[in-house]
Amino acid sequence: MQQDRRQSARYPVSFPIRVRWKEEGTGQVTEEGLTENVGVSGVLIYLPRKLPTVGSKVELTVTEHSDDEVSVTAQVIRLERNAAHPQVALNLVDGMRTWKKKVWEHAGQTIASEKPDDLDEW
Repeated sequence: MQQDRRQSARYPVSFPIRVRWKEEGTGQVTEEGLTENVGVSGVLIYLPRKLPTVGSKVELTVTEHSDDEVSVTAQVIRLERNAAHPQVALNLVDGMRTWKKKVWEHAGQTIASEKPDDLDEW
């Protein structure tokens, strides 16, 4: 059994994102998607069309607030090639201080402010 190496909470929030990376032969690729869960030094994202390759570096921009977008550099560590819901796991390599303050903490506040669903009456 693989041990979970995360050292901080991950928050299951959907923030709009833009991801850019370079591909050999085709040049720069830009895709839009959503975060699936947000950690202090990593993130799982959903990209509906094209996926970067494992090991490649990408520029990830959280576009939740158009007047205050947050961009970081990340490395692709894993792909989930589910045709219905393809995902990319990223490890942040640059811009982590800004990420923690503006994205991760905001994600935690978003989760904390959500009201739980009302329980169904039996």
